[in-house]
Amino acid sequence: MKQTHRFLFHVFLWLAVWLMAWLLLNENVRFLDKNVPSFLMQIVVIATLIYVTAPTLLFKKKYLLFGVASFALIVFCSFLITENFMLNNLPEGNMPPPPGGGRRGGPPMAPPEILIQFLILSIAYVLATFVETFLFAQKKEEETIRNKNENLQMELKFLKSQINPHFLFNSLNNIYALSVIDSNKTQQSIGTLSEMLRYVLYECEQPTVPIKKEIAYISNYLDLFRLKSSKPFPINTKFEVLNSNAKIAPMILIPFVENALKHGNIDHVAEGYLDIKVYSDEHKIDFHVANSVSKMPAQKDKVGGIGLENVKKRLEILYPRNHELTIEQTPENYIVNLSINLNGTH
Repeated sequence: MKQTHRFLFHVFLWLAVWLMAWLLLNENVRFLDKNVPSFLMQIVVIATLIYVTAPTLLFKKKYLLFGVASFALIVFCSFLITENFMLNNLPEGNMPPPPGGGRRGGPPMAPPEILIQFLILSIAYVLATFVETFLFAQKKEEETIRNKNENLQMELKFLKSQINPHFLFNSLNNIYALSVIDSNKTQQSIGTLSEMLRYVLYECEQPTVPIKKEIAYISNYLDLFRLKSSKPFPINTKFEVLNSNAKIAPMILIPFVENALKHGNIDHVAEGYLDIKVYSDEHKIDFHVANSVSKMPAQKDKVGGIGLENVKKRLEILYPRNHELTIEQTPENYIVNLSINLNGTH
């Protein structure tokens, strides 16, 4: 709500209050002459609050200056109303009325006029302050949420930009190795790589993709890895997808597979193995990767690996409190179990 709209809201609010009081008291012209100055001063103090004191003092946490300025403003406006009231109610001869209204032994004196006007203006000012503070806090909360979402999206894009080149480098390295061994299989590997790149460049731009496409990417990655050699690799896969359209964040599973292939070193270890399982239904996605651990240090890319910390960050951002990741490592095995709750609640 803009400042002008808020100001008009308060004007119409107090106009309605004064009109209702006028109709109930039925004092006609006398009521208007007495209270129109109060209404006008209410507009003045509210306008000052909305356009001056609140944005320059209150919202900048200058609370002491805001309090002093507000008190001085209300006292000054109350004094102006009182002076106007006294001038309009002077008795004949322009002499001020005697103390007690010229009566002795009568009813108690009414509160001073300036105190009454101070209370009237204070009520309007405090109410407007509450409204301004509430709307300002609501706006700041919306900005905080919007900035947080923007930061999350930027972080996700940054993390994804880290992942995609990493897979490209690995795939190109595999094709390079294959071209030396068997040039006939190079064309097949390029076709597989083109499918992977199509998925990365187009499908991964969406926040989520069907699980079947993520599995297809894993299968292509494994096929490309198998083309490195004519000998079979001990890779076992089991994909049980009851709901093939279940949505998942793209490129969230493949880093675990890539990590298992790199550190398991199954192309050089006779007893090595790699097991990959994916189960999906309407409610959850379960992902399991188990691989042997090579006693030899894994060969690292010169550009450096991204590591699993990237995936953990993405999971925390994309599935807060809706995923469970367990990693178990022994001297012989490395096991990863990831469960993602698709319903949004545990």
